[in-house]
Amino acid sequence: MTTLLPRTPVIDALAEEVSALDDLLGSLMDEEWKAESPCPGWDVKANVAHIIGTESMLAGVDAPATEEDLSARDHVRNDIGGFNEVWVAALAEEAPADVLARFRDITARRLDELRTMDHEAWDAEGFTPAGKDSYGRFMRIRVFDCWMHEQDIRDATARPGHTWGPAVNLSLDEVASSLGYVVGKKAGAPDGSSVTIAVEGEVDRRIHVQVDGRAAVVDELDGPATATVRLDVHTLSRLIGGRVELAAVSNRITLEGDRDLAQAVVDNLAYTI
Repeated sequence: MTTLLPRTPVIDALAEEVSALDDLLGSLMDEEWKAESPCPGWDVKANVAHIIGTESMLAGVDAPATEEDLSARDHVRNDIGGFNEVWVAALAEEAPADVLARFRDITARRLDELRTMDHEAWDAEGFTPAGKDSYGRFMRIRVFDCWMHEQDIRDATARPGHTWGPAVNLSLDEVASSLGYVVGKKAGAPDGSSVTIAVEGEVDRRIHVQVDGRAAVVDELDGPATATVRLDVHTLSRLIGGRVELAAVSNRITLEGDRDLAQAVVDNLAYTI
């Protein structure tokens, strides 16, 4: 089923995310752009190069030519990873100020394009990183992806922040769309069970998954969840992205109800490509 999303909230959230990234990147010293991030194989500059590359692709800009077999890099696991690496390699030697200027130019261009896009194009089906879906869904994924890489940069440079607001809320909407798969397929929750992911702290959000033949996110459960996982939004982002070992953040997670099921969910939260 095609995901149809209202244009203005998604574009506004993307604009907020771009602004947050701009402020963060503008505060960095040149040496900090070389800091290794939790995203495997990437330093801060590589994270920014990835964002530039995806936004450039969406704007119709051709990827840079390369003779290197980038798929041979240890952290590249699929075709999308190979595409991302083209831009990472191309911008690796550019000065931080030049990369930041590229980021500002392409994100401003893309926001202008989105604000003039008509509803037919916004709702049209096509490629997204999550499979065939609407262009609007792709833009929600862009908010989520940019926010995830912002958190990578914040972790790398010891600048925590941006754990609430429109971009974070929309990112959680995107996360919720994958939690049925996580709970039902990856964690193997049995039929008749239910799981609540309770996001607490600056963001207060409950995501409920009911298993009734198949696992699906629901607005409410009929009764108490079979298992509940409580954690903050930053910890959730690190786990779904496979950015940390579970042992390193276990003190930030509370399991309730069926602890075996709750633990299985936590063990299998990593799902991003």
